[in-house]
This record gives sequence, C-alpha cells and structure tokens, in this order.
Amino acid sequence: MPLKASSRQVGEVTVIDLDGRITLSDGSAMVRDLIRENLNKGQKKLVLNLAAISYLDSTGLGELVSGYRFVKSAGGELKLLNLNKKVTDLLQVTKLYTVFDIHNDESQAVASF
Repeated sequence: MPLKASSRQVGEVTVIDLDGRITLSDGSAMVRDLIRENLNKGQKKLVLNLAAISYLDSTGLGELVSGYRFVKSAGGELKLLNLNKKVTDLLQVTKLYTVFDIHNDESQAVASF
C-alpha cells in the first residue's frame, strides 16, 4: 500500500498524518519532501502521526532520523505520535527511542512545544 499523507494545523503546530508503509519503494521520499515543504513554509513545529503506519524499513527509519536532524538544524522540533508496537520495538532496538520526543496523545504532543 503506497504511503498517503495529509497535513493539518493545530494552533501553531503542523500535524502530518501518515498512512501506509515507509519503505525504500513506498514513501520514504514523500516523508522527506513533506518535512522540507513544511519547513520552507515556516512551519517549525512538526508532529508526525504514525498511527496508520503498517511497516517501516531501514530506509524509512533513516528518513525519520534525517528529517529530525534537518528540522533541528533549521531551529525547529519534530515529534512522533502514536507509534504502533512494531515501530516502537524498532526504535528501542536501534536505541533511537531516546532521540525522538514520542507521544501517544495528540493534545499532549501539541502542548509539549
């Protein structure tokens, strides 16, 4: 299933809802483009909602890390929301769980800025 994405504003925060797979062939470039597009519009408070992500491969994980670094270097913040068990396990195994600010509740994620 190809990756689908939509963005919405919650106050000053941009929430990017992702649905599908973030893999080399399905969507890793889309994630990169969405992050850069929002930064170019001046949106520096970003939340990636991963509730509907069914699969994340190493390329997708690399895009999350790259996006995090890119946003940070632009003076912004990138947070993750609603990780499923597979994504949570992957972040724990790779020790990236401590790098990202991760939330299970959208209002808490938005308020954390």
